[in-house]
Amino acid sequence: MIYRGYLRKALPQASFYFLREAMALNRNILLKSLTLALGHNRIQVRKEMMNMFARVTGGALWGLEGIPVSVEADAGDGLPVFDMVGYLGSEVKEASTRVRTALINSGFRLPPKRITVSLSPADLRKQGNCFDLPIAIAILCASGYLTQEEISGWLFIGELALDGGLRRVDGALALAGCAVRKGVNRIFVPAENAEEAAGDPRVRAAGAADLREVVYMLRKPEEIIYTEPYGNAEPEQYENDFSEVNGQKAVRRATEVAAAGMHNILYIGPPGAGKSMIAKRIPSILPDMTMEEKLEVSKIYSISGLYPENGGLISRRPFRSPHHTISQQALAGGGIHPKPGEVSLANRGVLFLDEFAEFKKNVLEVLRQPLEDGFVTISRVHGVCRYPTHIMLAAAMNPCPCGYYPDRSKCRCSRGEVERYLARISQPLLDRIDLCAEAAPVGYREMTMRSENESSERIRERVTAAVRIQQARYEGSGIVFNAQLKGELMEKYCALGSSESSIMEQVFDSLGLSARAYDRVLKVARTIADLEGVENIREEHLAEAVSYRMLDKKYWGG
Repeated sequence: MIYRGYLRKALPQASFYFLREAMALNRNILLKSLTLALGHNRIQVRKEMMNMFARVTGGALWGLEGIPVSVEADAGDGLPVFDMVGYLGSEVKEASTRVRTALINSGFRLPPKRITVSLSPADLRKQGNCFDLPIAIAILCASGYLTQEEISGWLFIGELALDGGLRRVDGALALAGCAVRKGVNRIFVPAENAEEAAGDPRVRAAGAADLREVVYMLRKPEEIIYTEPYGNAEPEQYENDFSEVNGQKAVRRATEVAAAGMHNILYIGPPGAGKSMIAKRIPSILPDMTMEEKLEVSKIYSISGLYPENGGLISRRPFRSPHHTISQQALAGGGIHPKPGEVSLANRGVLFLDEFAEFKKNVLEVLRQPLEDGFVTISRVHGVCRYPTHIMLAAAMNPCPCGYYPDRSKCRCSRGEVERYLARISQPLLDRIDLCAEAAPVGYREMTMRSENESSERIRERVTAAVRIQQARYEGSGIVFNAQLKGELMEKYCALGSSESSIMEQVFDSLGLSARAYDRVLKVARTIADLEGVENIREEHLAEAVSYRMLDKKYWGG
């Protein structure tokens, strides 16, 4: 009965009776009858049959990267139903209702056919709200509203409203990257995601407000206006400046060394000594991010739904400061659908943990592997994803529950209470901290005196100069900062002379350093030498680096 309407117009009444009977036979006999009866119309009929299938490209998020997904649609013979297959999550299964309603409200009539949509690869679980648009485009192409040539070379992502409007989705920047791996360099996204997707310089992004606009532009590609990258998403001015910090010269110096090599630092001292105040000013002295770092950080914020609304790549190094009641999952990342945690959101920037000893011990232990390896691995039933964690850890804590140990004139804690409090920070975690800086109590005169303190801008100039030395030294190795040194590169660039080796031997035995702590002393000494513009590590550089390990021994023993 499929071709009855067409045949009534094309054939005489007498011939129609014969073909109506032939419709009860199989498809091959019907096609042969049509060929004999229609003659010159044979090619047109075959073409209409072949237009029942269409294929477009979409994308799925897994971890930090987007994975190309082929969305195939077939409008074939049978009862008018809408089937979707391909290992779909619940939100993707619901897309059938949204897409059908959006197509109707956008003015497109679906043929009364059996519509089947397949999302492949079939072994990849499809999750999220970004599949509505590619499904709709595939159906429109299979129904004859678009041709395969018009939709080729595009990647489509977007969620559809019931009226056909396109809504913002998370992960547009990461999904734009998967277009390149699929071999296409053009992407259609909701208008709100256009500037975000355009942040990837390898693709051209076009934004649309609704489904009708997408179809119009696909039919008239010469009228498509591609979105230009917005530029920097944030101003470069910082609210906090080191010129506001009086005193604490030793802590300021330790912070400068940590920033120059992206080393982990622990501030310890009584309440009100300025530990948090100094830590919150670390971003103002950090060097600018490279384009690769900007793209990596922006992808993390894109898939987390935290991308800035004004578009453009994130240009300022992140500074994350979670509360001490945070859970393991929120810190490291995870969930049913894995998302980055705070340690990944701080990637290429600073993770500041205030009241360090107040965090649950099992939460702090989660940091050990990310600090060492530079990434966190999250395993789930559906697969394994990995997020980068190249961070500078800055932690601040009191030396005891009341905060005044070892000043016994103020401290009322027993020795056991102090030991239990400090024991919340394990030795393996301490070994992963490069510098320990003690913040002394601030006197009245220091707090109220008017002095020209060194500004963040001047400190940042020295830090940037040291970082440029590191970038030139490690060019092509995948390393940017001294804190990332490992293996052969460390042996090469942290080599010691005879006198320096003798000093380190004494320090190693007297302080009882572990192999990891020994390596971190050398890395800090390498950074101190870079700040002075010196090629080789000298005795004074080692002496300063060792002094930053003495304080943890003062409080934790050894």
